[in-house]
Amino acid sequence: MQNESPIVVDIKNVVKNYKQGQLEVAALRGLSLSIERGEFVAICGPSGSGKTTVLNLIGALDTPTSGEIIVDGKQLSQLSRTALSRLRRDRIGFVFQAYNLIPVLTAYENAESVLALQGVDLKVRRARVMELLAAVGLEGLENRRPDHLSGGQQQRVAIARAIAASPAVVLADEPTANVDSETAERLLSIMEKLNQDHGVTFIFSTHDPRVMARAHRLVQLVDGQIVKDEKRN
Repeated sequence: MQNESPIVVDIKNVVKNYKQGQLEVAALRGLSLSIERGEFVAICGPSGSGKTTVLNLIGALDTPTSGEIIVDGKQLSQLSRTALSRLRRDRIGFVFQAYNLIPVLTAYENAESVLALQGVDLKVRRARVMELLAAVGLEGLENRRPDHLSGGQQQRVAIARAIAASPAVVLADEPTANVDSETAERLLSIMEKLNQDHGVTFIFSTHDPRVMARAHRLVQLVDGQIVKDEKRN
């Protein structure tokens, strides 16, 4: 789109409170953050700092107590449940630390699932999925189910699935948490290459120093507030 805004995510003065019994706990305290298309951003901080909450709000998996969140030009609070579901399906890719693959589907079928839901032509989606599986180093493993793939290979399937529909942004919640160091570095290299070669926007929540070292922008949270926002290049 010619008039597409350079800002893909705009968080404006967001507060998020959770109920814990009779208590109300503040997860985010008036947080504001703008992320441009093509960025490779890590949101970091100690456990309980609010980093996963930020990703859940951007991904429309949760709603803020107050404030505004705009994703790909859409103000989330103004969208119906159907429109939110469509936005998640078409414009937001998700990579979870637990992979969240469908056990009975092959690597190919998992990676293809979003395109199938969108009704993309069979020949078009086959070409796209095979290209992506090759890009993440899974050529020849298309017909394996998750229980016949290593943790790192499952996470690569999840990455292929996340970017298959060319989303506006990919949200990666602790994507290296369940893999060894060598696999983590390989996964990060794959995502960094997708960012550099295809302009895929990545937002990580992490406390992994390896992810923080690779990030082109580091946003540090403490107690639901940004204490540091550093661009590396």
